[in-house]
This record gives sequence, C-alpha cells and structure tokens, in this order.
Amino acid sequence: MVPVMDVRRADERYRGGDPATGIESRHAFSFGFHYDPDNLRFGPLIACNEERLAPGAGFDEHPHSHTEIVTWVVEGELTHRDSQGNETLVRPGDVQRLGSAGGVRHVERNDGPVPLTFVQMWLAPREPGGDPAYEIVRGIADSTPYAVPGAGALLHVRRLVAGERTAVPDAAYVYLHVVRGGVRIGSYELGPGDAVRAEGEKDLDVVAASGPAELLMWEMAA
Repeated sequence: MVPVMDVRRADERYRGGDPATGIESRHAFSFGFHYDPDNLRFGPLIACNEERLAPGAGFDEHPHSHTEIVTWVVEGELTHRDSQGNETLVRPGDVQRLGSAGGVRHVERNDGPVPLTFVQMWLAPREPGGDPAYEIVRGIADSTPYAVPGAGALLHVRRLVAGERTAVPDAAYVYLHVVRGGVRIGSYELGPGDAVRAEGEKDLDVVAASGPAELLMWEMAA
C-alpha cells in the first residue's frame, strides 16, 4: 500500500439536516440526498456526521440495518430510545454504540434546555445480519481504545493539553476527526471539524497547538 494522507477541511462537509426544525448536519461522506461516487467510504467508515440539535429538536423514529453506529456527544445531552427497549441519556465523555444488525429502530432527541452537538460515525460490519446490540461506556478514559470488532475497528479518544503529542496508530486505515482545539499532523494544521484520512502511514504523531484539543481516531484494518 502506497502511504496516503488526505486532509479534509470542515468547510468541505456537505450541509444537511433541516435548519427550520432545529437540525443542522455536516456530512463527511455521501449521505442522504448528497451522492459523490468518489466519497462513499474510507475503509469500513461510511459516515462521520456532525449534528447540532436545538432544544426540543431531534430525529423521530427511523430504521437502521447492517450498520455499527457510534456516537460521541460534544456538548449537551442526547436522548436515545430504540426498539430493543434501551432508553439512555448520553453525555459528553460517553461512547454509545448501536449495532443495528438485521434491523432496529431508534429515536434521537435533544430534550434538554441547551443546544446539543454530537458526532455520529457509521461503520459497515464485516458480516451482515445477526441480532441488534447496544452498549454505552460512561466517561471513557483518555487513551482507552473502544473496540468495534464486527467492523474490524478501534476508536481512540484523545484529550491533549497544549504541546502534548500522541501517536497515530500504524494501521491500514486511520481516520482522525478534530472535535475541538487545534492540532498539527505532519505539515498540516487542523482545527475543529477538520479530518485526516491516512492509508498505510507509519510513525505519524499529532501535537496539540496552542491549547487543549480533543480527537477521535479510528484505527481500521484492511
């Protein structure tokens, strides 16, 4: 594999959602009515959506299947309900995973008094079908990987102070999303919403620039 590092800026994301109802979305990949045949997926990652919900706004019950859905709340609180009977309030620092498998329905809402921002990432499983699964990890510790074995992926959450470095996994595919703050990787300066798609890169690291930063890094097998 020839090493490739592809930087995608926040303002390149496709704007979706329904602002009139309090939903603003920014999509990194083809999604919904937006179709780009050259931007369908990166490894098993098929969506990385930044969602902003006003108080009282949300996504009514809708179906999913054959997708691993991982959610990271940036600010506010997300109310999740699904057809398997799970009802959860997801807060900043929690990792939520819904394995939709053969099919599941769920609701996502901002029932709180302040705006909600979250990042939702979808991965394609290696094998379709099976039974739906749900998991939430409360307050995941920094540098503790979260495994999604069905998709051959690990999520690394990193919170860095100014000047701190962290290694980028040596993997077939690495997707790095900047949640907050500014960082530097190689010769690139990245800010909130910016992302890097690295293929076959080795010995990379990320350093926080002038202040604290928060990163989501997916380590994915070929």
